[in-house]
Amino acid sequence: MQQKQLLMFDFDGTLIDSVADLTAAVNVMMQQLDREPYPIEVIKTWIGNGASMLVKRALSGDIQVDDSLPESEIQEAERLFLAAYEALDCSQTIAYPDVTSGLNQLHHAGFTLALVTNKPIRFVPKIINHFGWAPLFSNLIGGDSLPQKKPDAAPLLHTCQMLNFDPKNAVMIGDSINDILAGKNAGIDTIGLSYGYNYGQDIRDCNPSFAFDDFSELTAFLLQQNNKDCLTT
Repeated sequence: MQQKQLLMFDFDGTLIDSVADLTAAVNVMMQQLDREPYPIEVIKTWIGNGASMLVKRALSGDIQVDDSLPESEIQEAERLFLAAYEALDCSQTIAYPDVTSGLNQLHHAGFTLALVTNKPIRFVPKIINHFGWAPLFSNLIGGDSLPQKKPDAAPLLHTCQMLNFDPKNAVMIGDSINDILAGKNAGIDTIGLSYGYNYGQDIRDCNPSFAFDDFSELTAFLLQQNNKDCLTT
């Protein structure tokens, strides 16, 4: 099989652990709505489908959204959440171990790196710049950059088109079923990372092409495959 040169990464739960800041913003929203806050362990299981879905889950108090929620209530809650998150300095958001060194190694080895996240795009550059990753990424796609978001294939295929890569030469790397499904829907190989926010489910249960337990293992695998001039499945 042809060598994979485009690496598309998810963000939250894959490169960064942002659950503390997301929890803080959700609970500011809940306080402003005169509702009880949630523990971080609960909110962690709700992350992965973008800001709007996180807000709906918080209003519902469950991963299954209450379909009877009034749209006006959802919109007001989402406004409060986004304002609260934007006001944070994201000081509690950290890079997972070995991510910075791994991204630098992959970039130096000649891979093209892209970010495909369901996080609203307006929050992405500040965090990327904070960790010094901006020069490493050739393209950034957020959850509101297109009409569709993961698990739809559109963000992945759009990234391939923007960077002039055949999807066969790309890999989607993430921690969530949304990443794996997006890759499968796009006909793109997938790599799962087990340490993120996959709703309490083992990422291997989602049947990615490959799976790893930490970023250094992923980096070593990709560099090894690069040296072999192929990535087999």
